[in-house]
This record gives sequence, C-alpha cells and structure tokens, in this order.
Amino acid sequence: MNITLRVWRQKGPDDKGRMVTYKVEDVSPDMSFLEMLDVLNEKLILEGEEPVAFDHDCREGICGACGVVIDGEAHGPETTTTCQLHMRSFSDGDTITVEPWRAKAFPVIKDLVVDRGSFDRIIQAGGYISAPTGTAPDAHASPVPKADADRAFDAATCIGCGACVAACPNASGMLFTAAKVTHLGMLPQGQPEREARVV
Repeated sequence: MNITLRVWRQKGPDDKGRMVTYKVEDVSPDMSFLEMLDVLNEKLILEGEEPVAFDHDCREGICGACGVVIDGEAHGPETTTTCQLHMRSFSDGDTITVEPWRAKAFPVIKDLVVDRGSFDRIIQAGGYISAPTGTAPDAHASPVPKADADRAFDAATCIGCGACVAACPNASGMLFTAAKVTHLGMLPQGQPEREARVV
C-alpha cells in the first residue's frame, strides 16, 4: 500500500505547530499503525530529517501509552489501541491525518507526544489501596463474590490511555476517574480508602 500521512509536527510546548505531509510507500496491510510510523521515521532519518515523536511502550494494547487521534477519532477507525490498529483498516492511496490528543489537560510536549501528568495526579489523589505489611495472608482469606470480582475486572480494563479525554467535547477525565474508583472500591483491599477516594 502507498499512504499519504498528514502528521502534526510541533517542536515543543511553546511552538505553534503545523501539519506536514509525508508519503509512505510499500506499507504492508499486516503492519500495525506504529510500525508504519517506524517506517516513516526510518525514511526521515535516512533523509537527514528529524523523526516524528510519538509515545509507545508495550505495543500489545496493555499500557495505554500509544494514543493518537487518527482521522479525527481517538485511536482511529477500529475499537482498539493505536498499537493494535493494523494498516489493513485503511486502503491503498488513503490520506490519513495523525494528531496528538487534543485536550487542555494533555499539553503537547513534542509532535504526537502529550503530557499525561493529569492522570498521574488523579492516581496520586486516591487511586491506590492500603497494603498493610506483615505476613502474607492465606489464599482466599478475603473471599470476593464473583459478581464483585467481575465488575472490578471490567473497570480495571481501563488502561489510562486518555482516549476518553481526547474524545470528550469537554476534555473530561471522569471516565478514567470513575473506572479507578469502581475498580478499587469493589475489592475488599480497596475498602479502607473507598469514601476518601471518591472525594
């Protein structure tokens, strides 16, 4: 596939930034979106240009670091993370627009990289549980009803990528906050801080 990319380039937080167009050729439909960006960056480096900065870590859809806005949608056209989005979701000759998360809570650091420190501050404010030190408890010493465990597991699937903030017209992080409150409050270990965490 041959793809045209319109990528947001911004040298730093104080730079105005702009869209820059690149051609990426011989893209395999089996590549992930991030692998396609890697191919672009290899080309830019060989041409003596600065590569496009973007966040990534596990590339397995678990860490939540890789989020960008693709054609106006958080993570792109599929219901998945950017690293799990494959180029087969696009067609040969497509023009794809790639931007960072657009939210006041996530200021741009460089290109597609944003500062997600606001999520760190939410976690610091109460997204933790007490862990009394001492001997290890016996297995199943605090039985968790299956319904509670399932609900907590569902809430724990939030990986803190920031797509909810980027997609929300109000740039609200309440979906992330609610997921953390629900996840930790449903488990016996999360009960000591339950009421304080919500506040």
